[in-house]
Amino acid sequence: MNRLRESLRNAPVIWKGDYPYFIHPITDGVPRLDPMVLKAVTELCEKSIDWNGVDLILGIEAMGLPLTAPLSVRTGIPLIIARKRSYGLEGEVTIGQETGYSKGEMFLNDLKPGEKVVIVDDVLSTGGTLKAVLEGVRRTGAQVTHIIAVVEKGPGLELLQSEYPDVAIESLVRLEMDGARIVLLDEE
Repeated sequence: MNRLRESLRNAPVIWKGDYPYFIHPITDGVPRLDPMVLKAVTELCEKSIDWNGVDLILGIEAMGLPLTAPLSVRTGIPLIIARKRSYGLEGEVTIGQETGYSKGEMFLNDLKPGEKVVIVDDVLSTGGTLKAVLEGVRRTGAQVTHIIAVVEKGPGLELLQSEYPDVAIESLVRLEMDGARIVLLDEE
C-alpha cells in the first residue's frame, strides 16, 4: 500500500483549463508503470475480495486491462473487458456512458445470466462509468457482487453505494486535489 500511496503522492499534475488533473500509470498508462506498484495493487485487490463463487472479473477499457490481467492469473478466474468499440458478437450489450469528463458508448460481450461478476476500475470519480457498466451487466442477467476502484476521487462511491446497496463497493486509496497538490485521505 505504501508503494501505491507514494507513487500517487509523487504523480505529476497538469491543468486542463481550470481543472487540476493528476497523471498516474495506474489511471492513465503514463508515465511508465513500476511493476512493484502494479504488484501492490494486485495484492490489495486480491485480499479485498472474497473470490469464492466469483465467475468473472470485469475491467473497463483501457486501464482495466493491466489491472485485471494479473488478478485473473492469480485467482484463476476468467476476465472480460468493457470495450469502447462494438464487435457485433451475439448477445453484445451496448452501454451508454456519461461521466463528468466524457460521453460515449461501451460494449459488453460474453456475460451469461446468473454469473457473479467483480468489477475492477482504475478511478471512481462521479460514478457515471461504473453505474453504466453495472446496469449493462444486470441487463445480461449476470450479477455484480463487488466493485473495487484503485483510486477514489469525488462523490461517486457514496452515490453508487446509496443506489446499489446489494453491491460491495470500495476503493484502495482516497484522494482529492488541492490545486496542483494531491492530498491522500485516510493516511495509514
